[in-house]
Amino acid sequence: MTETEQEGRPARPRMAAGALFFNDKGHVLLVRPSYKPKWEIPGGYIEEGESPLAACRREVEEELGITPAIGPLLVVDWAPNDAEGDKVLYVFDGGELQPEDLNAIKPDGEEVLAAEFHPADAVDQLLIPRLARRVKRAITARHETHPQYLEHGEPPSSVT
Repeated sequence: MTETEQEGRPARPRMAAGALFFNDKGHVLLVRPSYKPKWEIPGGYIEEGESPLAACRREVEEELGITPAIGPLLVVDWAPNDAEGDKVLYVFDGGELQPEDLNAIKPDGEEVLAAEFHPADAVDQLLIPRLARRVKRAITARHETHPQYLEHGEPPSSVT
């Protein structure tokens, strides 16, 4: 393979990062975007030169007006989309929000219209299917204390 052929082959996926936050009942924080019919997790696209963790922090602050500590990586999900191409999605552990952060949550009103805690067993009804799978796997990874690699929200049948 020539150098020119190699230059034409690298993937340039769109990347996004988000966080799972919980309350003292173990419910997960979901946000209601203004531009989509279903709920989402706090987060968004990574900008050029920005790390996934930095993007997660920035998006949480922009969308919710809070700056809580963001913990370890829970999942990385390769989820290509016919309309948007390859995507790599990172989900971090935001942990249990403390009262000062809970009281400070203020959805930006433009991108995010509402932020509410929901039981984990409600995500199938509230999120699009691939995000629901990703969130459930992230919750499992949080309890198992090790990150998971996913494809379309599911562990691949075999990683080689």
